[in-house]
Amino acid sequence: MNIIHISRMWAIIGMLLMALPQAKAQQVTVDASIDSLQLLIGEQARIKLEISMDANQKLQMPVVLDTLVRGVEVLDIAKPDTQLLNEGKRMLIKQEYTITSFDSALYYLPPFEVLVNDQSYRSKALALKVYSMPVDTLHPEQFFGPKDIRKVSISWEDISTIFWLTLLLIALSGLGYYLYKRFKDNKPIIRKIKVEPKLPPHMQALQDIERIKGDKHLRMTDPKGYYTELTDVLRTYMAERFGFNAMEMTSSEIIDKLLETHDKASISELKYLFETADLVKFAKHSPLMNENDMNLVNAVEFINNTKVEPDPNAKPEPTEITIEEKRSKQGRMALLGSLIAIGIAIVVILFLVSKGIYNLI
Repeated sequence: MNIIHISRMWAIIGMLLMALPQAKAQQVTVDASIDSLQLLIGEQARIKLEISMDANQKLQMPVVLDTLVRGVEVLDIAKPDTQLLNEGKRMLIKQEYTITSFDSALYYLPPFEVLVNDQSYRSKALALKVYSMPVDTLHPEQFFGPKDIRKVSISWEDISTIFWLTLLLIALSGLGYYLYKRFKDNKPIIRKIKVEPKLPPHMQALQDIERIKGDKHLRMTDPKGYYTELTDVLRTYMAERFGFNAMEMTSSEIIDKLLETHDKASISELKYLFETADLVKFAKHSPLMNENDMNLVNAVEFINNTKVEPDPNAKPEPTEITIEEKRSKQGRMALLGSLIAIGIAIVVILFLVSKGIYNLI
């Protein structure tokens, strides 16, 4: 009988020993501390709340309002800080509360209550002593009356903004006055255009031929381009000199048109020039160098023989033309919009300058 009783006792002891680590693992501790037990009125103190628990347990922090107890105000509640311990098996949660008081007294701060897996745990209670500022009423001569108002000298930093805004105001006012005068006058816009005097047809043609003559590369390596430019110069001259559209006519049509007013012998050399040009452009004919020079000389002789000299008594063409244009509606609207924008800017600057002067005074 004693043996059975002893066996049961050891069994119970074994079960307790086995449950001991599990109970220790599930232990929850709640601790609260304050960094200062004594404060002057208006000073601040911090309360640190620490909860140690298993990582798999569910925690519900205490609900703290704007006061802990009457006379102790909560200024700030920091975000909880969580640390994992024992390879993530345990957690340490820290939270700070910043408090103050404006009434001198000894305050009892009740314990903080948390819920872990819906079970309540409490920290220890705290105490806080708040002192008022000591005043020596027996020696009033130690107190001084209010100080007189001291005048501070004005520096450049105080007036620089006003100065630059004033300059901008003057510039905008001048620009606004100028635009207003232009808008009110509504005078036409006067433009002067320079005109290059036009050369007589024969002078322009001879000038172009001189340019072709000076281009040795064109004469020696590009006969098609050489004859194209040369015949184009002659066609332009004929159109302006004789009044027919030589640029749109074939070579034979041009010769037939010239035969109506000139004898056949006078244009025979010109006919040869156009025939050579057609062979070069359409039949890939390669004329000799002296043949090119001869055709160029023939073109110059034709121009000199058919040119009309300008009348020396004729009135010279103007080299400058004055044009008057009425202001468009869009231009007047642009002037009006600019005036409105400048007016708004002037009002804003006046307000800023007035405000700055008022602050200085």
